[in-house]
Formats: sequence, C-alpha cells, structure tokens
Amino acid sequence: MSNAEEEYLRKTDTSARFDFKKEEKSAFKAEKGLTEDTIRVISEDKGEPEWMLNRRLRALKFWNSFPMPTDWPGQPDLSEVDVNEIIPYIRPDVEVRGGVKDWNDLPDEIKDTFDKLGIPEAERTSLAGVGAQYESEIVYQNMSTEWEEKGVIFMDMDRAVREHPDIVQEYFMTKCVPPSDNKFAALHGAIWSGGSFVYVPEGVQVQMPVQAYFRMNSAGMGQFEHTLIIAEEGSEVHYIEGCSAPRYSAFNLHSGCVEVFVKDRAHVQYSTVQNWSKNTYNLNTKRAIVETEGRMEWISGSMGSKATMLYPCTVLKGRGATDTHMTIAFASSGQNIDTGAKVYHNAPDTKSSIESKSISKDGGRTNYRGLVHIAKGAIGSSSTVECDALMFDNGSTSDTMPHVEIHENNVDVAHEATVGKIGDEDIFYLQSRGLSETDAKKMIVAGFIEPITESLPIEYAVELNRLVELEMEGSLG
Repeated sequence: MSNAEEEYLRKTDTSARFDFKKEEKSAFKAEKGLTEDTIRVISEDKGEPEWMLNRRLRALKFWNSFPMPTDWPGQPDLSEVDVNEIIPYIRPDVEVRGGVKDWNDLPDEIKDTFDKLGIPEAERTSLAGVGAQYESEIVYQNMSTEWEEKGVIFMDMDRAVREHPDIVQEYFMTKCVPPSDNKFAALHGAIWSGGSFVYVPEGVQVQMPVQAYFRMNSAGMGQFEHTLIIAEEGSEVHYIEGCSAPRYSAFNLHSGCVEVFVKDRAHVQYSTVQNWSKNTYNLNTKRAIVETEGRMEWISGSMGSKATMLYPCTVLKGRGATDTHMTIAFASSGQNIDTGAKVYHNAPDTKSSIESKSISKDGGRTNYRGLVHIAKGAIGSSSTVECDALMFDNGSTSDTMPHVEIHENNVDVAHEATVGKIGDEDIFYLQSRGLSETDAKKMIVAGFIEPITESLPIEYAVELNRLVELEMEGSLG
C-alpha cells in the first residue's frame, strides 16, 4: 500500500462508511421464523440437491431439541433473541445468482454500498480474490486468473454445493462443526446461506490474501453465511473477512460458521474485523482441524455488536501442529463482548499461543472465556495464554475465565492475565508533551493493541485502529 493510499484510509470518515442504510429491494424474502416449511422454501429457491435439504432438516431437529444457553457465568443476555422474529433469508435483487465478476454489473444501490466500504479499491491494490455478500447471498465473486490457473478455487458456498458436491458433502458440517455441536451451530446448519468456499491444492502458496465481505442492510434479518476453507498438503492461504451492518431499533442476528481444514505442513491465516451495529447479536461458531506440522492462525477484532459470543476452536490433530489466536474485543455502553479461544492438543509436540486484548468503557463488559485441553499422549506439547484488559472507568467490567484440562505429565502450560486502568499519570505525561486528553487516550489504546494490529495487512490494521478510535468517541452503532 502506498503512502497516499494509507493516508486516504486514515482520513476516511469510517463512521459514515459503515453506518449507512439503503432502501430494501429484494427478489425473494422469507417469512419470519424457522419452520420446516421455511427451510423447504429456501432450499427450493436456491435449487439445492436433496442431500443438502436433508442436512438442513436434520439440523433443525437439533435446534428444536437444544435449550438456549443461559447458565454460563457472566454470559451475555440472550433473552431478546427470538428466531421467530427474525427474517432468515433475503435474496437481493440481482440478476446473476452466485455473483457477478464486474462491480459495474451490480445494481447502483449495492455497488454504492461496497464502494463506500472500500472493497473494490482493496481488490485492485492488495487482494488475490474478493467475494461480497449482501443480505443472504453473494452478489460479487472474482478470483485472480493467476491463482485460478494453479487450481485455487474461491467461490460462494451455494455455487460450491452445485459444482463441487463431493468435496462439500465430505467436509460441510461433518468433521469440524457438526450441527449437534451447539444450539447456534444447529441454527446455522438449518438456515445457512451464502459464504465462501476456498480450496487450495497441494503445494500452492497464495501470496496475496483473499477476502470476503458480509453486509446486512435490512432491519430484523439474520445472516448465516458459511465459510469452508481446505488447504491441502504444503499449501498456504490468508483469508480475510469483514462484516458490518447499519443501526436499527429492531435486533438483527448474525450466526455464521467457519470450518478450516489445514493438512500436513499447510498454513492458513484467518483474519476478521467485525463491526456489527449495536442492535446485532453476533453468535458464531468457528473451528479448525490441523494435521501434522500444519499451522493455523486466528486474528480477530470484535466490536460494535450488542452482544458477541465467539470462541474460535482449533483441534491440533497431527504431531508438531501449531495454533495461534490473537484477539481484540471492545465494549462500550450496553455491550457485552464475550470472546475467547479453545485449543485441543490431541497429538505430541503440538504448540498453541493465545493472546487476548480487551478494552471496556462507559459500563461495557468484556470477557475472555477459554479452554486449553491437552490429551493423554500429547507428550511435549506446550501452550501459553496471555489475557490483557484495559478499562476506562470504574463502571466497566472485564473478566478472565480460563479452563485448563491436562491429561499428560510431560507438557508446558502457562496462563497470565492482567487488568489495568488508563492512569492519570500516563495521560498527564502525554498532555505535557502537547497532546489533548482524547489524543493521549487514543495513543495509549493504540499501543495496547499494537501487538495484534501489526499482524494484519496495513490497510486492515489502519481500519481496525480507526474503528477503535470511533468506539472511544462513541461514534459507532
């Protein structure tokens, strides 16, 4: 990224870019609620094969049989989440199912949405491929010819169901996130729509990131995109995901699912900046399975939503597999951001590292909820967990709830947690150097989260810093 492009991002009115609304125009809109008839109508509208319909109906049974999680210590209040009040599926009014390959072929209101979000510009300067979802379906999908010729597949999940049924049937919600995993995984399995399918052949290393962006525009809807990433032996890919929605009085629901398969000696980096509005409940399920000497990296920033429950999970299945989690959570007034990480060490010489940063102000609540499990036989494994919390005031809350299960003796496990408040002395020192109180606080926060933002590409690090600054100013959501 050039200095001019970086300066443009710094000066962009980030609040205006995210908190805008378009008049709703849809080609098909499901009725509120979740019933078998609803699922059949959606599946028919998509032209799905019978096997996918059967999987949806099976997931619906799990959804109906599971209770709503309500008894976790300190968890967000989910009493407002009523699926019967959610519109589960809105097909945008575009002519091409599965997405066009030219931004100019989109309707003006949809094209303008992604122009404001800066997605076409990012594609031109720094991405190998882009997918853009509007409401419940992908409206734009494109992959660089260079990588297509090497066998890399990057397309929307609905198209993958039709064009790569053998792969999808093998991996989709079978080995990684079955619908029986939890209530919201079951909800997702029943009503999923859109999302990304990424397949990287053996030995191919995609040297530029691929990105998907998910935008909710309508009030009272749910978005349930599915991301499936398969990195074959010795391959490498960096997948970036962005999310946003405008503010409404009615609640919205986001319940996506991410499944990642990292084969022997492969490397996958999954980065996401989630900027939902404060009427949105963000309840995701994300998991990766890592084979021998494979590497998985999770880098995420969560903010904006009314409540978030998000705990990316990695299963280290092969000897020498490694996992890294780096997360930032920001909560202000009326927000409860409950995030964390889970790692299962199921093979010898596996390694994991979790670094969690949280910021809370104006009565907001952040929480780290984590699990490190070292199985019998996982000799020589090691895990480190570091949780740092920064609070602006006495009315804010931050908790750390680690859970460690060790079933092997020859292992190394460490956990460290710190909680601090922005000190008057620090602010005074920076003010004595000519900064205003607001700028001093921004500088302190920027330094606090820098270990994570420096792991992102520059344009996304800049965007994340701008979003954090706007949260500090109370300008978002």
